Amino acid sequence: MDKSEKESSKEKQETHRDAGKTAANQGLVMDAKAATARRPGITPTPGTSCLIPLLLLGTLTAGLAPSPVPTSAPRGFWDLSENLTAVEGTTVRLRCGVRAPGSVVQWAKDGLLLGPNPRIPGFPRYSMEGDPAKGEFHLLIEACDLSDDAEYECQVSRSAVGPAFVSPKVILSILVPPRVVRLTPEAGSTVTWVAGQEYAVTCVSGDAKPAPDIAFFQSGRAVSDVSSTENEGSEEKLFTTEAEARVTPQSSDNGQLLVCEGSSPALDTPIKASFTMNVLFPPGPPVIDWPGLEEGHVRAGESVEVPCTARGGNPPATLQWLKDGKPVSTAWGTEHAQAVARSVLVMAVRPEDHGARLSCQSYNSVSGTQERSITLQVTFPPSAVTILGSVSQSENKNATLCCLTKSSRPRVLLRWWLGGRQLLPTDETVMDGLHGGYISMSNLTLLMRREDNGLSLTCEAFSEAFSKETFKRSLTLNVKYPAQKLWIEGPPEGQDLRAGTRVRLVCLAIGGNPDPSLTWFKDSRTVSEPRPPQQPRRVQLGSVEKSGSTFSRELVLIAGPSDNRAKFSCRAGQLSASTQLVVQFPPTNLTILANSSALRPGDALNLTCVSVSSNPPVNLSWDKEGERLEDVAAGPLSAPFKGSAAATSVFLRVSSRDHGQRVTCRAHSTALRETVSSFYRLHVLYPPEFLGEQVLAVTAVEQGQALLPVSVSANPAPEAFNWTFRGYRLSPGGGPRHRILPGGALQLWNVTRADDGVYQLHCQNSEGTAEALLKLHVHYAPTIRALRDPTEVNVGGSVDIVCTVDANPILPEMFSWERLGEEEEDLSLDDVEMVAKGPTGRLRIHQAKLAQAGAYQCVVDNGVAPAARGLVRLVVRFAPQMDHPTPLTKVAAAGDSTSSATLHCRARGVPNIDFVWTKNGVPLDLQDPRYTEHRYHQGVVHSSLLTITNVSAAQDYALFTCTASNALGSDHTNIQLVSISRPDPPLGLKVVSVTPHSVGLEWKPGFDGGLPQRFQIRYEALETPGFFYVDVLPAQATAFTLAGLQPSTRYRIWLLASNALGDSGLTAKGIHVSVTTRGLDQAPEDTDHQLPTERPPGPPRAPLLPVLFAVGALLLLCAASCAGALLRRRRLRRLAEEASEKEEEEAGSQDPRAWNDYEESRRSGERDTSSTVSTADGEPRYRSRRDFSPRLSPTPEELSYGRGFLDGAEEDAAFPGHLYDEVERAYGPPGVWGPVYDEVQTEPYDLRWPEVEYEAPWALYDEVAADLGAAEQRSLPFELRGHLV
Repeated sequence: MDKSEKESSKEKQETHRDAGKTAANQGLVMDAKAATARRPGITPTPGTSCLIPLLLLGTLTAGLAPSPVPTSAPRGFWDLSENLTAVEGTTVRLRCGVRAPGSVVQWAKDGLLLGPNPRIPGFPRYSMEGDPAKGEFHLLIEACDLSDDAEYECQVSRSAVGPAFVSPKVILSILVPPRVVRLTPEAGSTVTWVAGQEYAVTCVSGDAKPAPDIAFFQSGRAVSDVSSTENEGSEEKLFTTEAEARVTPQSSDNGQLLVCEGSSPALDTPIKASFTMNVLFPPGPPVIDWPGLEEGHVRAGESVEVPCTARGGNPPATLQWLKDGKPVSTAWGTEHAQAVARSVLVMAVRPEDHGARLSCQSYNSVSGTQERSITLQVTFPPSAVTILGSVSQSENKNATLCCLTKSSRPRVLLRWWLGGRQLLPTDETVMDGLHGGYISMSNLTLLMRREDNGLSLTCEAFSEAFSKETFKRSLTLNVKYPAQKLWIEGPPEGQDLRAGTRVRLVCLAIGGNPDPSLTWFKDSRTVSEPRPPQQPRRVQLGSVEKSGSTFSRELVLIAGPSDNRAKFSCRAGQLSASTQLVVQFPPTNLTILANSSALRPGDALNLTCVSVSSNPPVNLSWDKEGERLEDVAAGPLSAPFKGSAAATSVFLRVSSRDHGQRVTCRAHSTALRETVSSFYRLHVLYPPEFLGEQVLAVTAVEQGQALLPVSVSANPAPEAFNWTFRGYRLSPGGGPRHRILPGGALQLWNVTRADDGVYQLHCQNSEGTAEALLKLHVHYAPTIRALRDPTEVNVGGSVDIVCTVDANPILPEMFSWERLGEEEEDLSLDDVEMVAKGPTGRLRIHQAKLAQAGAYQCVVDNGVAPAARGLVRLVVRFAPQMDHPTPLTKVAAAGDSTSSATLHCRARGVPNIDFVWTKNGVPLDLQDPRYTEHRYHQGVVHSSLLTITNVSAAQDYALFTCTASNALGSDHTNIQLVSISRPDPPLGLKVVSVTPHSVGLEWKPGFDGGLPQRFQIRYEALETPGFFYVDVLPAQATAFTLAGLQPSTRYRIWLLASNALGDSGLTAKGIHVSVTTRGLDQAPEDTDHQLPTERPPGPPRAPLLPVLFAVGALLLLCAASCAGALLRRRRLRRLAEEASEKEEEEAGSQDPRAWNDYEESRRSGERDTSSTVSTADGEPRYRSRRDFSPRLSPTPEELSYGRGFLDGAEEDAAFPGHLYDEVERAYGPPGVWGPVYDEVQTEPYDLRWPEVEYEAPWALYDEVAADLGAAEQRSLPFELRGHLV
């Protein structure tokens, strides 16, 4: 852009600014009434009444706040702003002071009325500020932008006191700063230029008002060659400036910035954009710093390091070394801080480097190649000194030698030395050598003398340039002369040597140079040392050994037939010595010749034995497998190895037995005491013949293997072995269970008893056939074929348990019997008889007893595993036997017609038992719905449970009789059903242990009266008045340790039982004992009785405190009893009526349940009023139903009835089937058997029935209760639970 264009642009900008200042004042004046009506809080009134307050307000305002009025203010205004210029984003205030404060004032923007509202709706950045009462209506514009660049007018509406008027236009000019400077090349980058070349840089800054000014700075210096152009911006009133600078970079600009700077009146500081100039310029010339004093001078073999540097340059210089124009090193380094490139040439100097030109070149991407060169001057000694010619010569002859050096620089001189004597050369010559060096040569003629042998002949090269080094070559003179004497040391000649003897011959010589070569000969053939890998070393030839001037060579050999009378010679040059050996040896070869090779039984055979050679002669003889044969001698024969030969013949007639036998010829030497033998094996062809060791019977085990061997002799071998069994020929190729082995044997596997029998073998070869019969015995494990299970017998009768088996072999002792008890342990069989005959074994039982009933096992073992085992059960039939500990049993239940009672009857017997119930001797009508009977069978144990619902004292308190009967007899037991009552006294109180401070007690509980009972101990010390009471805990314990006693004191002790109805009293027999505690010095009493309940030991308490507690407790009980008696009658009827109503309400909704007499009373949360009592020997014995829990494994009927109440706990104890409904199903698997017949326990003090191990005995009777359907017992007061009788 030229200057005229810039001036025209500036004129346009000034014209735009002036236009804003000279804009005409235009606008509409609003009606005064309308303007007043729009002001908030002011309501217009008719007439001129509104003018008076306005005038007064204007007067007061003018008087109170006088404002200075500009001299140039238009009419009606006392303050107006001049034209303004503001930067975008700042706040602008346009002043307007009006002389008529009561008028409505508003601003107009480019003719658009903004309204009199101070907040100016629709223009959030606009507002009017000031005190209207003073006539201040200033326009405030916040964060102004380009849209605010306009002409503004302050307009005053007409009022009652004056006309409307408008202010002159105020031009607001908004300055917009440039936002960005765009630089080309890109700002922030690094631009690579070449020094001295001109480049164009463009910078654009725009969207500003006014247009920005652009300047360029190169390395801090202003660029003069700049042209710029102004253009319109992206919006109206905005301008853009584009400038271009022409720049020529220099090397000093490298790494510096080129900056574009945009300035504007809207900016406090200019905005900038820059990039870094990367100016490329050539480096300086290379400089070589030679390490030595004289440039280029160096000695061969040295390693020199020659540095080369080049300074400056961007990029830094690239260095390389050349030798004679060829690169030798391209490695260099750069120090960027100093802009220096450095390369060091490490060179091992060689002679061929002499005259080479070393050059260091430097260059970069913007420069040519610069070079600095050096020519090498290499000094090098001769690399070798060589003596040509032979130093080995016969004595008194001349040897011609030449000494020659390799090339050297400078030349070297030569001289000869023999020992310590210098020799004069014949002539010397110098020639040009390699690499600019020289070759020196010296000739010498030397007379060889014996005394000079072994001296060193040296050629030495020397030079002043190599004064500290000597180069020489030495050779040892070898003057040749012959040996003086030669002889052999060894066995005396003519001595007899036995074959195999180790013979040592030594050849010796004296003197000679070179060392004499001693050579051995055998009969004019050179002796060597053969080493065949498969043969032993018979000849060992040593090397020549030297001892002083004597030389020797040893020959060691193992004497053999070939050495007999052989001549052994040793030679050294022209000298020779010899000796001869005499060797005795047995026949070297003993050969048997036959007149025929194919023989058959009865043929004649002629054999001839020939001894090839021996020394001395031998005697020949014949034998056949140790049997001597008559022979015929032959005539004399010639023999090798200068020995003797012999021959003899024998005549034979052969048979099949001769096949394979050996006919031996023996040659015996008497002198050597040695015999040599050779044999001829007879080959006789004959048909198959079975040998005497042929096996005719074979035994095998079933499912095992069997081998039927074949022992046959035949020549040739049998061509085929054919086996036949029961008329069927076995396949020669084998089958699923047989195979014919190569030798003809028959192999069978997985043998079965069907394979037992006779096998026929047929053998055949080219000479004939043969047959044999073999018997196979198959042994197999026993199998029980018949075993009657179960086997039944009446008590006292006899029976045989018969066990029949199938087995092979059948042995008389293979039968054995076992008796199994619980968990299948073996029981004694002393009272039975075991009989066995053939495949049948019998277990004979005489006078059968109940104890013999059970499981028996027949075990059969014939030696073939596995043994057979058969289980049979012996059932001993007997008449019913009731399980009643005592003749009388008592059961208690409340007779209130709401309770239930269960009577249990259990008996043992075989076959099945039938039960009959009577009441007071009258058969019981089981059709009555109040009576329900359930029967269970488990083995020989049979049970009948009679459940009585709605027990009535009048009808059911009676004597019930249970009768058990079968085909062999009957038995019965009596059960008394009574009402609930006080407990009976305990039984059998006794002392089990005594210590100085305690007494151990035991007892048996009595009848509990149908209610839970507790025990209490009362005791007194005889010397001390008063009683002590102690409760037994837990309540069901039947043993207790009374502690806190005094030593050596006599005590009387009572035991009381009590329930909710009262106690048992103190008058009964057997409830008190007297005992004296032990003294402290007495030894403690030994006892093995472990008491479950003990009172904690402690010091004896004072007797007064328990007495006071006891008296107080009695008084309280008496008072309570009196009060209860008075209220009892009133409550009886009311409670009965309520219970009756409750029963009727629950009858339709509840399923009645019968209660188990034998489960614990607290198991279901309610108390059962039934119990059991028995008497014997005139003294009653009681058993609480909580302790009376016979443990029985469940019967099949119990498992199938009410299984839902068992919860699966007893499923594993199932006993399949009814024992005597079907005899063959009488017993279950052995794992579930209990005792078959337990004898009834009748000991008076053992009130428990025999127990069968069972996990939860009460679960059995839960099933019964679930099936009875009786009403569930309710929690009634004691007085309503039956009637006392």
